[in-house]
Amino acid sequence: MSKELDHFIHQVSLGKMSRRDFLGRAAALGATASFANSFLSSVALAQEPVRGGILKAGLMGGQSTDSLDPAAIADQVPFNFSRCWGETLVALKAGGLEHRIAEEFGSSTDAKVWTFKIRDGVEFHNGKTVTAEDVVATLERHSDKKSKSGASGFLQGIESLKAQGRDVVITLKVPNADLPYLMADNHLVIQPNGGKDDPMAGISAGPYKVAVNQPGTRYVGERFQNYWQPDKMGFADQVEIIVINDPTARTSALQSGQVHVINRVDPKIVDMLKRVPGLEIKPTSGPGHVGYIMQCDTAPFDNYDLRMALKLAIDREEMLGKIQRGYGTIGNDSSINAAYPLFTEIEQRKYDPDEAKFHYKKSGHDGTVLLRTATGAFPGAVDAAQLYQQSAAKAGIKLDIKREPEDGYWSEVWLKQPFYASYWSGRPTQDQMYSTFYESSANWNETHFFNKKFDKLIDEARGELDQDKRKNLYHQMALISRDQSGYIIPMFTQYIDAITDKVGGYSPGVNFELMDGYSLCKCWLKG
Repeated sequence: MSKELDHFIHQVSLGKMSRRDFLGRAAALGATASFANSFLSSVALAQEPVRGGILKAGLMGGQSTDSLDPAAIADQVPFNFSRCWGETLVALKAGGLEHRIAEEFGSSTDAKVWTFKIRDGVEFHNGKTVTAEDVVATLERHSDKKSKSGASGFLQGIESLKAQGRDVVITLKVPNADLPYLMADNHLVIQPNGGKDDPMAGISAGPYKVAVNQPGTRYVGERFQNYWQPDKMGFADQVEIIVINDPTARTSALQSGQVHVINRVDPKIVDMLKRVPGLEIKPTSGPGHVGYIMQCDTAPFDNYDLRMALKLAIDREEMLGKIQRGYGTIGNDSSINAAYPLFTEIEQRKYDPDEAKFHYKKSGHDGTVLLRTATGAFPGAVDAAQLYQQSAAKAGIKLDIKREPEDGYWSEVWLKQPFYASYWSGRPTQDQMYSTFYESSANWNETHFFNKKFDKLIDEARGELDQDKRKNLYHQMALISRDQSGYIIPMFTQYIDAITDKVGGYSPGVNFELMDGYSLCKCWLKG
């Protein structure tokens, strides 16, 4: 047994055998689970980062209208590239937060005044030292009521911002125990003078400097020699992102060795890729979900019964089985699932064509309903729309499916059209999810959901420090959003990435693809 086990351990160390395969083969040889896991831990600890080379990713989620302005990040490519050149106050990690530019933080006893101490000696790519004033300016830009930032909605609770030496003092209108988690938002990249001078300059304090910026085509980052944490990130000499929105072309690029990493693997080809030598599948569970957006103030979706008919006319179980192939869970027209600590169960909405037919007739709508989708909306989006069309037809609802071009979907369809497919990565807290996508004043209130009671509950929950009371408030919000908003959410999905065996240092993210966007920063090419 020892000789064979040694061979398997060597294969794991080279990245040529997955953890699952190792545990299975070790068990077959008679090794206990604890014994096998101890070997895996020693292998992980023994993996030393290798410096050099060009680490390449082929990613879905880029278009020609993308910008380096962190405020405008709305899709996977600008998000992942921003992790390479950008730096935030804090970052998510399993079980909590990692200190980044902020070396420590704390609050008053009522969680209304928060102080973040800025790490000394962190340098921007332009040679300037990061200061508390830069952080204040960043938060001012994103929280401005005229800002179009994706972070604007949840920053409206700020009453004042102040720099005191190395401290940033944030005073809130109402207490918010979740504030540090909000500071991990990907839009809140710290920039010189907050990006007020040139938000699209691509200058921050991340491990890579922007070398090539070709929106919708290609991005390159060169290692920043003065990066403040060189032992943790920035191992490759260069990182490169090639925009490959077509799923077949993206998979082919990985198999041919053109790239080392890809995102958004279609679940229907996962089993095939698992059989390809030298490739590994990397799924990540979390709050990510997919579905459809109806704008509640635009006909015919301004009619409650029509919206309810469309919610009842989707066969969630069929869609999960045929589109996600087991890589996900059933959705319930609510953006919150068990990944959130204050989640509570609500009655599961089921496919009911008879009830859908009742609401559809009651709505008075006659004719087809136009649904827009695209391959880039989410993996399997076009097939999902066709399944939706078939299930809705059994309720007497005629869906007309329009397949939109990939380039421009997120600039010409998202937030602009009345009914379309989309995806959501989720957020660290329920408050952030609700204040980003549901609050009446939010820039990204996609469904044009304006509900005064819901807004009041957001404010009340944000200031409630008793967890049981807060959980009850969130339960009420889940019921209102499920029934009244314009969201149809049939599935929570796993993010499925794939890498070649040349990539070292890959580990699961907390709740998003590609190690929460840090794969190019934290991984390396094996020697």
